[in-house]
Amino acid sequence: MTNVIQTSRDGAVAGITIDRAAEGNLLTIEMVREMTAAFRAAARSDAKVILLRTTGADFCRGRDNTGVPPSPTALKMRTNVCEPILDAYDAIADAPQPVVCAVQGAAHGFGCAIAGACDISIAADNAGFKLPEMEKNLPPTLAISALMPRTPRKALTWMVYSMDELDASTALQVGIVSAVVPAAQLDGAVSKLLATMTSRSVEALVAVKDFFRSASLMEPRGVADYAGNLLASVLTSAGK
Repeated sequence: MTNVIQTSRDGAVAGITIDRAAEGNLLTIEMVREMTAAFRAAARSDAKVILLRTTGADFCRGRDNTGVPPSPTALKMRTNVCEPILDAYDAIADAPQPVVCAVQGAAHGFGCAIAGACDISIAADNAGFKLPEMEKNLPPTLAISALMPRTPRKALTWMVYSMDELDASTALQVGIVSAVVPAAQLDGAVSKLLATMTSRSVEALVAVKDFFRSASLMEPRGVADYAGNLLASVLTSAGK
């Protein structure tokens, strides 16, 4: 264990904090695995909401390749590097609870992908989002896979090929984040949102996430049917 990934519980909120501020919250593959395990554990708990935060000036500047095991074949590379990253994205998507993320400073590479993968991301106005992998001739296909469900193709393609950093307001426009607030108000905005969400029933919170996760893959009639079934299930569980 690295002690970089810290977990907490505050009422109905399960907290996951990345605490490696001096290194810009860069994450090694082992740390990514630990973060994934933290998400899986939070998902199994009775928490209503999962909150992802980081310490320091930057959200996450990407991955730290220190300690990556040798990968002489494509299969080993997928096992050693690609699968742990994809597992992290899956852990966020698979959690029945909505995942809220607070973003400050640089969110680059893996950090940008994680911010975009969360169900709700609140960004400070000093946040910056970038996919810099092509600087090393590495196609950021893993990050793209996490961002594609939320980000228009034209915007995502621009990020990849230009390698420009998007400011928070632009990230809001293209769907990477949900809201932008002044940096000094980030904590307050997150607390207000969590208070609102946790005042709702578990059944309602889970149903909304499930609908967003599944409905986009359905044809229109299926979406309507699923919407009715979910709502009926929630109303029945509430005794209404």
